[in-house]
Amino acid sequence: MPTPRKLRPLRRGVFIAAALLAASVAPAVTAASAASTAPARTALGHHSPVRPAIHLPGAPDFGPNVYVFTPSMPQSQIQATVDSIASQQVSNQFGTQRYALLFEPGTYGSAADPLFFQVGYYTSVAGLGASPGDVVINGAVDSFNQCDASGSCTALVNFWRSLSNLTINFPTPQPGGPCSQSAEFWGTSQASPVRRVAVNGFFSLMDYCTSPSFSSGGFIADSQFSGSTVLNGSQQQFVVRNSNLDGWTNAVWNQVFSGDVGAPAQNFGSGGQYTTLAASPVTQEEPFLQQDSAGNYSVFVPAVQHNSVGTTWGSGPTPGSAIPIQRFFIASPSTPVGLIDAALLLGKNLILTPGVYSLSHPIVVTRPDTVVLGLGFPTLVPAHGNLAMLVASVPGVKLSGMMFDAGPVNSPALLQVGLPGRGWSNPGDPTLLQDVFFRIGGATPGQADDSLVVNSSQVILDDIWAWRADHGNGVGWTSNVGNTGVLVNGDDVTAYGLFVEHYEKANVIWNGRDGTDIFFQNELPYDPPSQAAWMENPSTDGYPAFLVTSHAANFSGYGMGSYSFFNQGVPIFASNAFEADNPPGLALHDMLTIFLNANGGSGGINNVVNGVGGSSTAANPDTPVNVVSYP
Repeated sequence: MPTPRKLRPLRRGVFIAAALLAASVAPAVTAASAASTAPARTALGHHSPVRPAIHLPGAPDFGPNVYVFTPSMPQSQIQATVDSIASQQVSNQFGTQRYALLFEPGTYGSAADPLFFQVGYYTSVAGLGASPGDVVINGAVDSFNQCDASGSCTALVNFWRSLSNLTINFPTPQPGGPCSQSAEFWGTSQASPVRRVAVNGFFSLMDYCTSPSFSSGGFIADSQFSGSTVLNGSQQQFVVRNSNLDGWTNAVWNQVFSGDVGAPAQNFGSGGQYTTLAASPVTQEEPFLQQDSAGNYSVFVPAVQHNSVGTTWGSGPTPGSAIPIQRFFIASPSTPVGLIDAALLLGKNLILTPGVYSLSHPIVVTRPDTVVLGLGFPTLVPAHGNLAMLVASVPGVKLSGMMFDAGPVNSPALLQVGLPGRGWSNPGDPTLLQDVFFRIGGATPGQADDSLVVNSSQVILDDIWAWRADHGNGVGWTSNVGNTGVLVNGDDVTAYGLFVEHYEKANVIWNGRDGTDIFFQNELPYDPPSQAAWMENPSTDGYPAFLVTSHAANFSGYGMGSYSFFNQGVPIFASNAFEADNPPGLALHDMLTIFLNANGGSGGINNVVNGVGGSSTAANPDTPVNVVSYP
């Protein structure tokens, strides 16, 4: 069988074809690319309009699923609108509706009449201020457990939602009040980032009001928590980067902190499960939409930081620069992909509004420093076995807030960043992928060899979830086929919060030199039908969660976990969770494996890394098997 250690060939023809397509429709972009004045629009159902009654000339039209709230709106109107959206999205795991809820600068709710609302699937909540303090919500923005017909309630599938760029003042709970108003709850699992948020009051990462309250991973960056310790609770793994903490309670299996003020001390493998780095080596916070006092919109791009600690905004304005909204092409799912490519070719940046985009050709990004910003989890689906997006080998491209779904015809990859070869890169201007999520199966049947391929150098991966679905539509060993979630060929790639799950071969392959991964979470595929069907080679059972090849000199990894649960009724084993071809300068820190659920499944993982570390099987269920350092 083919070995994943080989550098895999990558395709050039798709890039050329898409570029020619973009050029062929270039004249059409001039009139279409200007943002138009937004018409009055009604909220879902019978509610009244939620946009301001008076809109300034040239204000952007983000389409029907982006709601803009103002402090002057009646709170009852805001409450009715957000509750209507939540009622549709709370249990809409594989639906097609997507929403962005944007709050103009000002204060919402009060101590006497707080604003409480819930965030469901495919819903992003964000402030439009220059600083998190410009938008204040007195109340809570929550994600609660979901309960099934038996009454069992968990957050294990609370995916695809986000909270950013605002302040939450959580009110003092009232004696005898409902449990649901006893904390700011963010009970979620993967693909649910919290960025650039200030929380004053009790913040809980689990919904303890219903049982069993399980939750399974998350990401926080550039945020501040004051007035209370953060309750980690049942979160099996979590990563917090460049934030300020008043405290952090407990750890389950893998808690990673990088560049945080007030983080727990390093304690892994000797009674604790904390991995703590004093500073983050290279970061750049996510671009965000903002509105000034005159009502003008722009996208702010924070500056690159090195060896950073704490938030970018705690001691003054975030360093960086703003791009006027007029320099963006605003696309919707009905926009022809050729028109999108033409706009990019002519120098526009891109905003993708909420919805599902069926792409007959890839979106092609060729200009350095292009910003592609998603609102409300826009989802890109290749229609004919093509890439969904291709980024040229240029520096400084920023991609954030979007999803990639595999299509019905197998694609070589869903997102490719850079062409084969070294290309053009700049350490002072890295390419950035933030809150970018991949899915093979689940929503619809789909296949792709690889989900994310990174050929460019000087790249930051900041909250990536690549998921070959274990439930939903089109799920099966020969149905939602996906070999590898993340393939890194470029040098100087730094990852924070890499979640990669259930792929059928090596889930991550790292070939690039001088790479760093800070936090890795993985579940091996649940569904190999037999050991013979899942063999790296005739003498090696299974495939690794993470493969560091001989090309990857000076690779460093911190806080890396892989779990197994095989559910086909036959014993399946992986020889190693982590494999390294021992390149020079390799340094792996704080690795673990876990066998999930002793009452179901069989088999397990025989070693943590390269034959080192004990096994995790039914003999030691739900118990971390740790390796503190390798070699």
